[in-house]
Amino acid sequence: MIARLTGTLIEKQPPTLVVDVAGVGYELDVPMSTLYVLPALGAKVELFTHLVVREDAQLLYGFASRAERDLFRHLIRISGIGAKIALAILSGMNSDELALAVAGEDVTRLSKVPGIGKKTAERLILELKGKLGSLPTSAAVAAKLPTPLFGEGPSGDILNALLALGYNEREANAAMKTLPDDVDVSNGIRLALKALARL
Repeated sequence: MIARLTGTLIEKQPPTLVVDVAGVGYELDVPMSTLYVLPALGAKVELFTHLVVREDAQLLYGFASRAERDLFRHLIRISGIGAKIALAILSGMNSDELALAVAGEDVTRLSKVPGIGKKTAERLILELKGKLGSLPTSAAVAAKLPTPLFGEGPSGDILNALLALGYNEREANAAMKTLPDDVDVSNGIRLALKALARL
């Protein structure tokens, strides 16, 4: 198993890269989230990798972080989710967003990823619920958000989390109105995502 590559980035044709390691060019497919943080051609790069061996091919996938690779591995273990769809998921949403979508059972958000229909989104939620391990929880994501734009306390944190996930202010405010007054951040985000899925 090739677990990590460190070398020179010599080709970049999204989603495929070629990394030269001691004179050997390794071809890798990467998600857009990794592509966005790559250095310029000719620069040194380090990628965490996952090797898929099939009868007709050996395919290498690269990731900017160990967490991203771990998430990819979680995804491809799910029935009906191959490497291409897993890359599409990682290209369409980061690990924080996926953790929140799963926690909130947000089928609509997951269905926006190309190649993911409603049934596949429901399967993703079922399979990943409680299995994301060290991936960020909704509370952890909210804790990393900047100072609330719309008030202090749990309500501000929840609203900012929804905005960070790509919902507009109107949608976020509509979801906020459905929440109990004393809800904490983690449950608030989960309930708000459920409400948004119904809107």
